[in-house]
Amino acid sequence: MPWSNQSGGGGWKGGGNGPWGQPPRGPQGGGGNEPPDLEELLRRGQDKLRRLLPGGGGGRSGPGEPTGLKTALPLIAIAAVGFWLYESIYVVQPDEVGVELLFGKVKPELNEPGIHFAFWPIEQVETPALLKENQEVMGGAAAAGTDSIMLSGDQNLVSVEFSVLWRISDPIKYLFRVGDQPDLVRKVSESVMREVVGRTRADEFRTTGREVAQTAVRERIQQTLDAYDAGVSITAVNVTRADPPLEVQDAFGEVQRAQQDQDKFKQDAQAYANKRLGEARGEASQIREAALGYRDQVIAEATGGAQRFTSVYQQYVKSPDITRERIYLETMEGVLSKTNKVILDSGSTQGVLPYLPLPEVGRPTTPSSTGAGQ
Repeated sequence: MPWSNQSGGGGWKGGGNGPWGQPPRGPQGGGGNEPPDLEELLRRGQDKLRRLLPGGGGGRSGPGEPTGLKTALPLIAIAAVGFWLYESIYVVQPDEVGVELLFGKVKPELNEPGIHFAFWPIEQVETPALLKENQEVMGGAAAAGTDSIMLSGDQNLVSVEFSVLWRISDPIKYLFRVGDQPDLVRKVSESVMREVVGRTRADEFRTTGREVAQTAVRERIQQTLDAYDAGVSITAVNVTRADPPLEVQDAFGEVQRAQQDQDKFKQDAQAYANKRLGEARGEASQIREAALGYRDQVIAEATGGAQRFTSVYQQYVKSPDITRERIYLETMEGVLSKTNKVILDSGSTQGVLPYLPLPEVGRPTTPSSTGAGQ
């Protein structure tokens, strides 16, 4: 209560006067705890109101002439016109478009950014922002009231947090086809995300299949909103987190580390296999090249021998005796050129002393000496 009884005199708290500028009056007009006189308060309020109104609050300057009312009517008319202009003139911002309604019916034309006029109250205006990119966040602490736990295609639980970016594509459909458009986008997005996650394996959705899933979710959301004539265009879907639930994250971490070790072992084995395969291919190529070279050499020698035989045969056909003698002499030349023998003519052996090397007969013969003596 505003009254205080602790001052001994029983006055208004914080001072001696009450809220109406005078101390409370008792029955004898002295200072007491009696409430103020209501009639006096009403009279004082009426006097203050008369002083504020033009012409003394409806006072008469002459017999039967209400000068205060004549002065107040123009001011009221000016205020009404100003309020009407304030409601009729509107500004469309650079990222907005103006949609006017005549008796609740939408006009077909859209107003570009700038200052425009609508005849209020029979015309109303809506200014949706076409260029603004809106964002709806689902899952996690940033989006209270949404459940981020979803069931994947392999019957595993995945905690998914994602955001959807959207813009207004058709302002008339956006304003009048559906109500609470952001809530519609959130509900459709969450439903489509659960559908896509339910068709995808958990590890695939968390790793390699995330980009494919984002594209599929964006296209499916757009198809659903187009079916509702929502006038909304989905620009992007971003999956910010796709992890197992907190209760099983440690176990999933162990599984991921084991998979990483398995991939590392596979890569090492593949690298070793590639190394050995390269070496084997090199050896095989070398053997093939050597075989091809030997083949070409044998073919070339055989071709050369055949050509020599053919040329000798041609000469033999022309003169057999001369050819046989020439072949004999060439053969003996080749044989005797490799021997270590001395040939003596029978008519020139006079004065030659035969010598028999007896010490050499008792020595063991070696392959080199045997080949040299032949």
